[in-house]
Amino acid sequence: MSNLFLGLISGTSADGIDAALVEFPDRDNAAGLRLVAARTHAWAPVLRERLVALGQGGEPGSLDELGRLDVQVAQAFATAALALLDEAGIEPAQVVAIGSHGQTLRHRPHGDAPFTMQIGDGSVIAERSGIATVADFRRRDVAAGGHGAPLVPAFHAALLHSPAEDRAVLNLGGIGNYTLLPANGEVRGFDTGPANALLDAWCLRHTGHAFDADGAFAASGQVDDALLARLLDEPWFALPPPKSTGREQFHLDWVQAKLCGGEAPADVQATLLELSAATVAEALRAQQPGTARVIACGGGVRNPQLLQRIAGRLPGVAIEDTAAHGLDPDFVEAMAFAWLARETLAGRPGNLPAVTGARGPRVLGVVHPA
Repeated sequence: MSNLFLGLISGTSADGIDAALVEFPDRDNAAGLRLVAARTHAWAPVLRERLVALGQGGEPGSLDELGRLDVQVAQAFATAALALLDEAGIEPAQVVAIGSHGQTLRHRPHGDAPFTMQIGDGSVIAERSGIATVADFRRRDVAAGGHGAPLVPAFHAALLHSPAEDRAVLNLGGIGNYTLLPANGEVRGFDTGPANALLDAWCLRHTGHAFDADGAFAASGQVDDALLARLLDEPWFALPPPKSTGREQFHLDWVQAKLCGGEAPADVQATLLELSAATVAEALRAQQPGTARVIACGGGVRNPQLLQRIAGRLPGVAIEDTAAHGLDPDFVEAMAFAWLARETLAGRPGNLPAVTGARGPRVLGVVHPA
């Protein structure tokens, strides 16, 4: 049996579809896994613009539009998978399965009818690629009373736990989230709030660039302490784990409501960066104060200003990225969904109830045969 699995994810920022082809030499654990190939596939600009708008709380124009988007996202995911395999010289028949996260449009794990919605029809991906596809990973956990997020901590724990020190894995995607890996004790994880989502959106609005390269725009401004205090006053930050959030909560309208008017755009960017750093640091101090090492991944590791501010707020804590542990920081989440697909096909749970708040371990996802 082949040991190749392919993971696909487009995160909160919808800045591209990450595809990772992973080999698992051991059928029962993640030891010795190898990233065979990886690439980021760009969204068609008009489609991305619509996905971002909907992810920020916009409403679809009709059920017809939502249905079309579900298929269009799946087609884009299938194209990303096939392009990666073509570059790697791998035939689809050699891949056991695709694990597809899809694109989140809504995440509402609270209320009398909690739900989470990731579009990108797994049937279309399986049909287009010719590869069995596992999709819709989050909804089973939500049905079991959990948040459906974060789901990557089990993968982090399998690869990055150390019995010698308390560690934390920090994913700096559109939304920040932690996996807490104590040397001894239960793995925990939770979202911290906005990481790149607000930075990217504000930068696009005021510079025309999709992201703040090297944090240069933020570095050109000054932190507005009064604005920072208003942003930090958001009640969500004070909630205890398990907790999760998304672009539908932290978006530019939320920022706009906190402004007094007349703030320099660069100062707002600097303040949003400080918000990300402050919430990341405060969450770690509150939940695992003895952390010796933070291992970062996600797009935020490419922003030296953000990493410097996080380090400045966590004196005495070693800050490094997953590359120091043999994992490409740009593709850890895509690799995790390849792993989750493997767990699903093996009949093993993919969630950690201590992380998501679910009533118990659950096998995640829906399998769409090739």
